[in-house]
Amino acid sequence: MVTRLLKNRFALPAALLVAVGIGGLLSFATGAGAQGGQANISSGGGVGAGNFNSGVALPPGVGSPNYLGGPKNSGGANSSIRVYAKVDGRRVLVAYGDKDIIYKAPPASFIAAGEALFAQNCASCHGAQAEGSAIAPNLVGVGPATVDFWVSTGRMPATTTNTVQAERKPPRLDATQALEVAAWVNSLSPAVPYVPYPNLKGANVADGADLFALNCAACHTITGLGNALAYGTFAPSLHVATAREVAEAIRTGPANMPRFTGNLNDAQVRDIVAYVTDYIQHPTNIGGAGLGGVGPVAEGFVALLVGVGGLALVSYWIGDRA
Repeated sequence: MVTRLLKNRFALPAALLVAVGIGGLLSFATGAGAQGGQANISSGGGVGAGNFNSGVALPPGVGSPNYLGGPKNSGGANSSIRVYAKVDGRRVLVAYGDKDIIYKAPPASFIAAGEALFAQNCASCHGAQAEGSAIAPNLVGVGPATVDFWVSTGRMPATTTNTVQAERKPPRLDATQALEVAAWVNSLSPAVPYVPYPNLKGANVADGADLFALNCAACHTITGLGNALAYGTFAPSLHVATAREVAEAIRTGPANMPRFTGNLNDAQVRDIVAYVTDYIQHPTNIGGAGLGGVGPVAEGFVALLVGVGGLALVSYWIGDRA
């Protein structure tokens, strides 16, 4: 039977077609999902948008230029909404933003618990006062959004310091604990950005798609699947990112990602977040099977494989019968 099968003109091209198809699909999947390395906390803890005089609220135009400076409603304290509270006799900024995104500082009541969590999970690399070391960056003045992003996504605490880039993994600390660590670190030198809470009601997903294509797709790909970059680094997949994490990444610039503070206003960030969490994470595949969302090149390859390859097999079958 094997001999007859090998002599059959239909069997050989069918086997070659299957082999080419499997190899091509594997290469697409490997290229799209490449995410080299695992974790090197020295490769980027992010940078905050600036110290604002240790949380002491000053009249507009007075004090540090970073306090109310920068374009309005673009991630900094120069926002339409500013909320203050008295802490230890001082009038402190606890929230800011506008109708599109509200940025909140973790509650002061979280500071004590955060200090203990930092000592247990972070101090061995970042130092007892978050001052940094030879293997980990200084965290003083980075703003609570930076700390919350790294901890809540599981990138920190790191499992090893001997790789190129921190990789998302199941978080060791829960969402509240991440905010507690952020509260304590921010108490050392209060800074913005605070933790963003996007309001996606009324977001323009079409504008978000345009902004994503212009600012994000070059690294994350237009499907948000992520891609390998230079020197073992990678742009991670956005398919599991929450709305808050996307906004935090845009405002803090984790690892080798640029920080978009000032050049994208809150309305634009909200639209990008809506596009990512709606269209990218829950696509409407009008043409049928989404094929894993790996993009038009892979989809074209499948079309050629099934269409042209199928026609070739039919032709061989007809010829074999003749």
